Amino acid sequence: MSNPTQRELDEYRDEARAWFTENTPKDPGFMLPLTFMEVGTQEQFDFLREWQNKVWAAGYLGANWPEQYGGRGLPEVFQNLATKEMGRAGGPIMLNAIGLNWAGPLILDMGTDEERARYIKSILSAEDIWCQGFSEPDHGSDLGNAQTKAVRDGDDWVINGSKIWTTQGNFAKYMILLARTNPDAPTKYKGLSFFLAPMDAPGIETTPIRKLTGEYGFTQTFFNDARIPGDCLMGEEGEGWKVAMRTLEYERGARGGQPGGYVMTYPDITEVVELAKTANYNGKPAIEDPLIRDELVGLLMQSRSLRLSSARTGLAPLNQDRPLSIPLSSKLASTEFMQHMAEFATRLQGTRAAYYVGDVDAHEHGIWQRGYLNSFSATIGGGTSEIQHNIVGEHVLGLPKS
Repeated sequence: MSNPTQRELDEYRDEARAWFTENTPKDPGFMLPLTFMEVGTQEQFDFLREWQNKVWAAGYLGANWPEQYGGRGLPEVFQNLATKEMGRAGGPIMLNAIGLNWAGPLILDMGTDEERARYIKSILSAEDIWCQGFSEPDHGSDLGNAQTKAVRDGDDWVINGSKIWTTQGNFAKYMILLARTNPDAPTKYKGLSFFLAPMDAPGIETTPIRKLTGEYGFTQTFFNDARIPGDCLMGEEGEGWKVAMRTLEYERGARGGQPGGYVMTYPDITEVVELAKTANYNGKPAIEDPLIRDELVGLLMQSRSLRLSSARTGLAPLNQDRPLSIPLSSKLASTEFMQHMAEFATRLQGTRAAYYVGDVDAHEHGIWQRGYLNSFSATIGGGTSEIQHNIVGEHVLGLPKS
């Protein structure tokens, strides 16, 4: 079905809308994560795992992935419709973010047939959760300087080192792992290799990291003579940097091929407008203050521009001069906007902004305060905003590094 008719699309959309209307869970009785980086309890994990599996089994996750690997083999437009209906119904996030959006597309793109058959279906079903082993405690954003070592020993690899900010590492079955296999390579990049590593190997341990919000979601992963099979190597030895760069294209939204759904949700800007109408500012509704109105209008404009930019990516004639500008800018623009919006909504609450999740006097259970603190994980993870500015400057505008 390379060119679906409008009737086929309408029927699919109506089916998806009916399914999500009937099956989307309401209040589960505990606070659900707004992003995949906030899944910190077994209760949250179990709930979201069951939800993702249910959406996939109904055919509304991975509809655009090949049938032989658990998808439906449909054009991407069908999955886009299903994702839109999921959002319309207010569905929870998909749990398996690293698997769905990075590891899965990467394996479909660069993996072998054996790797696709082994991993893809269980990514969609949420049977196998994936995490990412890129960042290290002492190397910040310098991914190319990774020092976790992988040494050949017979048919196996022996791993030693540590990775940090391993989202859902304590729940994961597999990790996409970048490790140094040749410390004497002519460049630091050529000494790296890429692995699809099992997390249950002896010698691998995770330690949860408590965040500023009081929640968990990240871990630090330790490798102490951890032994993994030789066939965990993806691509050739020494090609890890090339594979990692392709992974980052998926992570930063510069390359498509994801199976739909969403792994992060945000309050709509219209909710901030309603808050401005009810919040008290100098004895009047905040929305009557001219400075507040000016900042609110700016946020409304940013929100609209992000939506239009997203729509523009699918229209080639509107991207001829700088075709990568929107994909390479989207992570930076969207995460900075969400942080600004959450900060503004928190500030509107005046003295009540000091109340947090769990305080009986917290506005809307403290969702804006929690969202603001959690927003920093998005402006740091996947490349800090500073790194993203460099990427846009160098790869979109063609500016020199110095």
